[in-house]
Amino acid sequence: MSDSVFKNYIAGEWVEGNKGNLANISPADTSDVIGHYAQADKAQTEAAITAAAVGQAEWAKSGLERRYSVLMAIGDELVARKDELGELLAREEGKTLAEGVGETYRSGQFFHYYAAEVLRQMGETADSVRPGVEIETRREPVGVVGVITPWNFPTATGAWKIAPALAFGNAVVFKPANQVPASAWALTEIISRQGLPAGTFNLVMGPGAEVGDVLINSRGINALTFTGSLETGRKVAMATAANLVKCQLEMGSKNALVVLDDADLDNAVECAVGGAYGGTGQKCTASSRLIVTEGIHDRFVAAVIERMKKLVVGHPLKAGVHIGAVADARQMEQNLGYLDSAKNEGGTLVYGGEVLTEETEGYYMQPALFTNTTNAMTINREEAFAPIACVIKVKDYAEALATLNDTNFGLTGGICTASLKYATDFKRNAKTGCVMVNLPTAGTDYHVPFGGRKDSSFGPREQGTYAKEFYTVVKTTYIRA
Repeated sequence: MSDSVFKNYIAGEWVEGNKGNLANISPADTSDVIGHYAQADKAQTEAAITAAAVGQAEWAKSGLERRYSVLMAIGDELVARKDELGELLAREEGKTLAEGVGETYRSGQFFHYYAAEVLRQMGETADSVRPGVEIETRREPVGVVGVITPWNFPTATGAWKIAPALAFGNAVVFKPANQVPASAWALTEIISRQGLPAGTFNLVMGPGAEVGDVLINSRGINALTFTGSLETGRKVAMATAANLVKCQLEMGSKNALVVLDDADLDNAVECAVGGAYGGTGQKCTASSRLIVTEGIHDRFVAAVIERMKKLVVGHPLKAGVHIGAVADARQMEQNLGYLDSAKNEGGTLVYGGEVLTEETEGYYMQPALFTNTTNAMTINREEAFAPIACVIKVKDYAEALATLNDTNFGLTGGICTASLKYATDFKRNAKTGCVMVNLPTAGTDYHVPFGGRKDSSFGPREQGTYAKEFYTVVKTTYIRA
């Protein structure tokens, strides 16, 4: 148990929260208090936004090599401390130690990638339709960026938003999910030692109803990037639109993995199990719908069950554990509600779904698999964010594709097949932002665009070179010699 108090970071100073402190309790061991984290109020959030505007003006003038060095240093420290910070992440979020370490390492890679992007900022020239006139285009910082991140990837989501924001000369006001302040604070502490102009980076921990509300409604924010629920995303979109603030949203999904008769069974099982249950199923890219053609259906279900029997649920820091804790009591209650809903609507629970008791008091759940489900069931329409997967039996590829696309979401979609014909058709016709062929739906690279369609995403893509569309504005200059 820790009595340590961790402060917010505003205008280059560590400051106590006007709303007191919030205990950060591990979902894997409710006796494990990671620390007490300062809670900002409306006035402190507004102060951070004001400070960001001042810091951004100076940071935007910094030389490219200065920005490159700062981002490289942040990335280097995240990589060097991956074990320590990965353990911290696992304690507060509940994912396994291996997942926590991997997320921290990947976060360092984001900063390394965007450090390189700093040196690749080049404009374009064009001839004018008018004689004697030349044209130049260049990208400039958008200004002050509000960053609101979720609890399931507390380090990586912050990293892939903050790194490009700083790389392109912007200032940041960072509001992490209140469930996971420790990882955000650790990242901020690293950034605070890089000698940035005061106000260039700010951390405002606190409730979304107060801190988040100020950010999404502020005219002092020039762009706001948000990852979270669809319901909250819609509120963000409406609030930012009212002030004509640039907005980028990554929201929910209901991803599906299609398994065709000709699929390699062993690979399909690994794709399904890894995609559905990795990270305790608490991923926006998780494959919670398993759409399986009738010829392979029975063999696939039997093989998935056998594979699930080998999954070890337990304390995330314990060796040999594959699935850690559910995020908190509220999430556990929601998970159990979806189990009941699936049963009541006719689904057959063929494995798992039990609440487990471990050595430590926490929120543990055996991964669950349903069969005899249809795409119309609540469990297959709403994002459960749980270690629950549902099999939907279909006749053929055409029905499988139609079922995959029959959703309000569209983040990722996968297919397991040996057919080049079906794989090619799927790549073109799956209405998702990311498509995986013979791979799990969960798992993306940091140097290419990430995002979805329909209710999953709104605004410019994240990650890779596409990030500049959000974090910069284009200026066109006309010159008569």
